[in-house]
Amino acid sequence: MEAKIKHLEFIQAAVNRMAGNSFLLKGWTVTLIGGALALTFKELDRHYLIISLMVVALFWFLDSYYLSRERRFVHLYNEVRLGGDEQTDFSMDTRAFGKSCRWVRCAFSKTLVLFYGGLLMVQLLINHFI
Repeated sequence: MEAKIKHLEFIQAAVNRMAGNSFLLKGWTVTLIGGALALTFKELDRHYLIISLMVVALFWFLDSYYLSRERRFVHLYNEVRLGGDEQTDFSMDTRAFGKSCRWVRCAFSKTLVLFYGGLLMVQLLINHFI
């Protein structure tokens, strides 16, 4: 039983790392977009707006990648949790869950669409009025 609990702790640590990376990406996105929009308004140059759109797309891709990895580890956690004590081999292999947790599917999850889609909408509105 102790081996199973330790294995679950390892998996939970991986889930926490992925969630932490996602949180940091969102923070960096807001910071960089805020700076780019400030430069856009200061100099009234659309080049900064285009750069900020590329930044949003890049960070959206990265965030969806980390979310897909996090979901794979959650599936692994549930498999280990429901398995018997004798099955604990400390494997962290998540390839078996790849088809159900693709990054493209995660990119269009509700939370990411609301966050990054909202940023894109703000930028498109600003682009319309400049």
